[in-house]
Amino acid sequence: MPEVRHFQQSALQFQSYAGEPIERAAICRLIGPADSQTMGAGLARFDGVSIEWTVLYDELIVVLEGHFRLRLADQVIEAKPGDVIWVPERTPLAYEGEKACVFYALYPVDWQARNG
Repeated sequence: MPEVRHFQQSALQFQSYAGEPIERAAICRLIGPADSQTMGAGLARFDGVSIEWTVLYDELIVVLEGHFRLRLADQVIEAKPGDVIWVPERTPLAYEGEKACVFYALYPVDWQARNG
């Protein structure tokens, strides 16, 4: 059985996301398929960037810092710290922000394996 894990902020390690410089887009994957059979979770940062993607999972986003935007085909969601966004599987979007840090949770954790 998996053990409870404590992720201390001082030990978090971000890496570049979507080929962008780490100061513009970064991700810190906390929970993945090696940790859970059901859900994934992590943190992401966006600053002056737009990253297009079609989510292959259900995703919940909680804005922690800065100004976060989720650009959809027919609307733009402007979110501030404390706002929560739910994104259903197969939604085309763009992640954007100014000094934004978000927490995300996704299901299923093995979305990559399921989608080849």
